Amino acid sequence: MGTAWNRRNALLAWVALGLAIGTALALTDRALAARIVWSAAALPVALHVGLAAAQALAGGRVGVDVIALAAILGAAALDEAAAAAVVALMVAGGEALEDWAQGRAKRSLTALAARAPRRAARLAEGTVEEIDAAAIRPGDTLLVRPGETVPADGTLADAEAVLDESALTGEPLPRRLRTGAELRSGAVNAGAAFRMRATASAEASTYAAIVRLAEQAAASRAPLTRLADRFAVVFIAATAVVSGLAWVFSGDPVRALAVLVVATPCPLILAAPIALVAGVGRAAARGIVVKGAGVIERLARIRIVLFDKTGTLTPGRPRLAAIETVPGLRREAALRLAAALAQGSTHPVSAALVAAARERGLAVPAPEAAAETAGGGLSGHVDGQAVLLGSEGFLRERGLAPPETLAIAASLAVAGSVAWLAVGGRVVAAFVMADGLRPEVRRTVRRLRALGVERIGLVTGDRGEAAAPVAAVLRLDAVHAGVSPAGKIAAVHEERARGTVAMVGDGVNDAPALAAADVGIAMGAHGTAAAAEAADAVLLVDRVDRAAEAMAIARRSRAIAIQAIVLGMALSGIAMGFAAFGHLPPLIGALVQEAIDVAAILFALTALRPGRDDVAPAPLPDEAGLADRVAEHAGLRRLAERLREGAEAVGDGPESLRALATLEADLRAELLPHQAEEEQALYPAAARRLGGRDPMGPLIRMHAEIEALCRRLASLLHLAEQQDGWNGASAELRRTLFALEALLTLHLAAEEEALAELASEAR
Repeated sequence: MGTAWNRRNALLAWVALGLAIGTALALTDRALAARIVWSAAALPVALHVGLAAAQALAGGRVGVDVIALAAILGAAALDEAAAAAVVALMVAGGEALEDWAQGRAKRSLTALAARAPRRAARLAEGTVEEIDAAAIRPGDTLLVRPGETVPADGTLADAEAVLDESALTGEPLPRRLRTGAELRSGAVNAGAAFRMRATASAEASTYAAIVRLAEQAAASRAPLTRLADRFAVVFIAATAVVSGLAWVFSGDPVRALAVLVVATPCPLILAAPIALVAGVGRAAARGIVVKGAGVIERLARIRIVLFDKTGTLTPGRPRLAAIETVPGLRREAALRLAAALAQGSTHPVSAALVAAARERGLAVPAPEAAAETAGGGLSGHVDGQAVLLGSEGFLRERGLAPPETLAIAASLAVAGSVAWLAVGGRVVAAFVMADGLRPEVRRTVRRLRALGVERIGLVTGDRGEAAAPVAAVLRLDAVHAGVSPAGKIAAVHEERARGTVAMVGDGVNDAPALAAADVGIAMGAHGTAAAAEAADAVLLVDRVDRAAEAMAIARRSRAIAIQAIVLGMALSGIAMGFAAFGHLPPLIGALVQEAIDVAAILFALTALRPGRDDVAPAPLPDEAGLADRVAEHAGLRRLAERLREGAEAVGDGPESLRALATLEADLRAELLPHQAEEEQALYPAAARRLGGRDPMGPLIRMHAEIEALCRRLASLLHLAEQQDGWNGASAELRRTLFALEALLTLHLAAEEEALAELASEAR
């Protein structure tokens, strides 16, 4: 590349100098000397073009370079040396402009390699040792100073670090991380110095893999370039016909020369690949590494998208979805016992139970004599009671069966798995676990539909009972459940019969399907190296909506490439008509064609800018309080659970009034102020960002309904506390509590989805 670039620039300098000297000689009435200088300037370019045309022909391609060659040689033969020099300048300048444009388009990719860490500071026996990044080994303690790049993957050893990950993810705002957080190489320290423990060598770390992917992306030739070559064959034939007819009907070979001059070099061979490479650069700036312009071209034609489930549509971490208990046992009491025993295991379900208990502020005691049965469950003692926690099979092996009162838990098993709790030889609770959808998934599916994707499906190794609810919520068109890696390949081939297929996945078991699809897209932030290597595009941000963004970028880039081809050919065709009728002499025609080339290439570079559909709303300012309001949602969800418990407790009679009064007071103290804060600061700021007449209207209407139900609850409690008032109020009290719980749960979900794009993490 460097040698070719130097040769092209040397040719450009030679032609420009010769044209300038020849022009000066012509202005001093030394016409013969001027023609000699102009011809001398043009002939080396003709030789360069001739060799390139011969190489292309040997490779089975015919390019419009042959028109440029004919124009230069024809101009020299017809004593139009000035036109020959201008055409030569046009060719050399076009190649130099192409180099500049591709460099501009690839800037985001080359910037990745330029920022690769070269040195690192290793802490050893209390001293700081400067080493090459290549010398980093797993287990090394490294010091990352302000402004330095994290040299290898690792974990944070200090209390806090502030990292700028914009080069990796496109996120403009720094992230604040705590002790033990995972660090990825390539991020820049935007705060104070911190220590980290390397978990991989620099070569095996995230940033090195990204650089390798970027190098692959920078060295490809797009299929659309071959499409441009096919256009070139048609264009050459049309040029030959028009120039021949112009000569025949006018009897003047200069007119034929003028047609050749305005027809070359056709901007389609420059503009089309530049637009696609610009798409690669645009994607890289958004944290999407696309392995070449050819992938951009294929991605733009995708009609079917298949998603893996675990780790792609879902975070891959189970969470507590519901708790069912026998009468007389409160849900929080059951969770406290389960979480206590779960502390003796590292299983994801155990971790989810412990996390749920901590979120609720429960004091979890330490278990005694905890023992784990692999693949089954846990046994031990908590508060002096014998406790079992595990699958239904684990409990049945010990002679315990869930009672009929917990049948609801079994029916909810489609949401995920169920962990059963037994205390004192009796099954008392069921914990329904679910791997919830990523918050951006619904919006991703809607955007894919808007982009013209005709079919969206799910391909997963999970059982059909777990996959069906996901497909139903997302309104997917196909579900391939319970399939092996080979089965995923078969699913891809089956869907390919309907159109071009993209596969999105993250795990080792997804790698074969990613390779089999027309375009494989890997979740690279936390996915496996095997998936990233097999895929055609890698999402460096742990957000599945970047897959839809990659498709939007690809479609816009391909559209611009085709528009640039049409623009260049149309303008050249018009100019050829003027030249054929004698209205454009060769010299003026050469200048016109140069302007056409520049216009087409600059138009192709617009693919670097975000399109109308690519621009997400700017994140809200801190004073809007979005982060604080979302953080309060965890407490409000617990409040919704208490509403359900309160409704169930109504059946206990007037004894539940005290707990219900406490619940109503908490609604006034927590929920209503939360809604008032949202309407005062958050919603107005969000409305300005989202646009439209009243984007927050539905959420405000929900607020009003929730407030009305809270007032109704207070009135009913007041009535129930009166003498003989319980019998008249209890049924309506129960309905009001259930209605309030349902509306509050729905409102929290709707609000989070509506505001998801306005959070800084979404950028």
